[in-house]
Amino acid sequence: MLGTFLTRKILRALPLLIGLGLSAITPSHATEAPKAIRIGVATAGGGDPITWGGSPGSVVRENKWLESAFGDTEVQWFFFKGAGPAVNEALSNKQIDFAYLGDLPTIIGVSNGLNTKILLASGQRTNLYLATPKDSDITNIQDLKDRKVAIFKGTNGHLVANNLLLDNGIKESDLRSINLDTGSAQAALVSGSIDAAFGGFEYIRLLNDGLIAVPYSTHGKDPKFTRQTSLVGREDFITDHPDLTQKVVDEFVRASHWASQEENRDALLRIWAKSGTPYESFVVEFEGTPLAQRNSPLLDEFFRTRYQVVADGAKDLQFIRRPVNVEQIFDDRFLQHALQEQQLTDFWVAYDADGVTPSAKSTP
Repeated sequence: MLGTFLTRKILRALPLLIGLGLSAITPSHATEAPKAIRIGVATAGGGDPITWGGSPGSVVRENKWLESAFGDTEVQWFFFKGAGPAVNEALSNKQIDFAYLGDLPTIIGVSNGLNTKILLASGQRTNLYLATPKDSDITNIQDLKDRKVAIFKGTNGHLVANNLLLDNGIKESDLRSINLDTGSAQAALVSGSIDAAFGGFEYIRLLNDGLIAVPYSTHGKDPKFTRQTSLVGREDFITDHPDLTQKVVDEFVRASHWASQEENRDALLRIWAKSGTPYESFVVEFEGTPLAQRNSPLLDEFFRTRYQVVADGAKDLQFIRRPVNVEQIFDDRFLQHALQEQQLTDFWVAYDADGVTPSAKSTP
């Protein structure tokens, strides 16, 4: 009788516990624990073992923090040359449980019925570069009209490129745009088979080697023209295994903290350089930028607003058919618990929608 009474009391208390956010650390006993934790990364990466740069997530990989946290449970990392679209396919097929994924592919996946949740930011304000062959006469974005321009379509650089074009009075349809992945676009630039390409800091190496020119980048400009990435998880996995989800988020927050400290800048850039992108490229990309701003895990107003702007822009440009309300895909329960447990609730600055002004909550 006492056991039955206690069971009923616990069941009645569950809604309250969930409301308080305590479900983030409550283990699920309804589903068998997985044999492996599988994480997808929306880049081909490089190095041995394969890793990537520009995100605190690679610090987790480098230090094997997840492997230590999960003990006998295997942690598997998968790198996708097809970037965001390929990661979405893997999530849809339940081949991975979590992913490092950019804003636009996250929105595209959700619009197409993919049930994922954004758990924390894992790389904010990444710049976009316009690269050209070294002897090109292209000096600005307006010069791209009627030119052959490579854009890695469906990735988080695609929409930013479109927004930059629109801000300069032209559209993607005014270009002879082609879809090339990062490696193919770099080769095409060096060979002169295309007129220009939009891409990330991977182009800095070619610039430093004198192989290309970079007439424009978003570095130091309006943060609305930057790209955001996050750690996302499959909603069914999160529901079935909140305890395991919490472990993953804990280690990503731990890495964000380490990667946000200026005394670790050199060590951080050298970890990222193990991906095959030179150390000097990361120096340029992160020059003049506080690490705590770029590596903050916070899902603050700026981050949430950028995702909604991406969702709205994707709908306007017909990248997606169904509108997306991004507030439905943010789940910060695990992040908040990690911040409290690691005593980091006041470590990072939360920004307003403009990305320049700290929010009222961050003002002493």
